[in-house]
Amino acid sequence: MGRALRKEIAMPEKHTLKRARRAKQEGKSPSTQAGEFVREEMEHIREGKHGARNTKRAIAIGLSKARRAGVKLPAPKAGAASEKTRKKAERDLKNGASHRKPNRNRSRGATRALKREGHSEASSRSLSPQAQR
Repeated sequence: MGRALRKEIAMPEKHTLKRARRAKQEGKSPSTQAGEFVREEMEHIREGKHGARNTKRAIAIGLSKARRAGVKLPAPKAGAASEKTRKKAERDLKNGASHRKPNRNRSRGATRALKREGHSEASSRSLSPQAQR
């Protein structure tokens, strides 16, 4: 597994950042801007770059990426998600405001874990119930 793949999971692609910036300039909501990152994540899973344990987690990876890229998407309210998820979202939001270089070993571990997960979570069949919620 090369360096390019690790970077791919950690950093959003340029065209995704560009589309999210355009959505922000057009005055669209932060959730719409974050949708670009979720879309990118689904593409990566479909291409086989990595997997995800379930559809919700695949979406969460995209939202996390959006927050780290600077999209002002608030963390979920208490009760809407687990305490762990909410803390992670708050941390991502803070890291998006002032970014520091990620730990290489930690990134590699996360990448390897995602590589072992399945790829059917990005299918239209599994995304449909999430879209309806």
